[in-house]
Amino acid sequence: MTRLFRRRRGGDPVAVAAGERLLASASTSSGAVGGTRDALYLPQRLPWEEVAAADWDPEERTLTVTEVGRFGQERVVHVLHLEDAGRLLQLVRERVTASIALQRHVQVTDRRSVRVLARQAPGRRGELAWFVEYDEGLDPADPQVDALVQAALAAARADVGA
Repeated sequence: MTRLFRRRRGGDPVAVAAGERLLASASTSSGAVGGTRDALYLPQRLPWEEVAAADWDPEERTLTVTEVGRFGQERVVHVLHLEDAGRLLQLVRERVTASIALQRHVQVTDRRSVRVLARQAPGRRGELAWFVEYDEGLDPADPQVDALVQAALAAARADVGA
């Protein structure tokens, strides 16, 4: 079940899932976006652990949200022109940071590396989702690269007891 919450000052509604409470919102030219403890609403629901990055451009008043990608697929990017960002920016930073359970930087060559990440829903104990981000120019199919990544994943999993 989805409920509608109205922004303060009579703004556009932001629909959030049952059991969630709108914590912050902002107006866009096409409506409103908002965030709860569990997800960002763009208006579609995007769980915080699926937000790879969020960048704010204060001059353009633009929030760029990049979703966690899957290897071989282009990442989905949302560009939002916010009229009144305020509290929503604070919530985005807090929730995205809270979703990162572990992050490791692993040098592969002198100039290229990978990042091993474990993410989970903020504030919840549960199964970790594991991701590897490759610097441009690294081939995940290269046996040497794959061996380093598998060793890094094994060490990271052992460190968190997974």
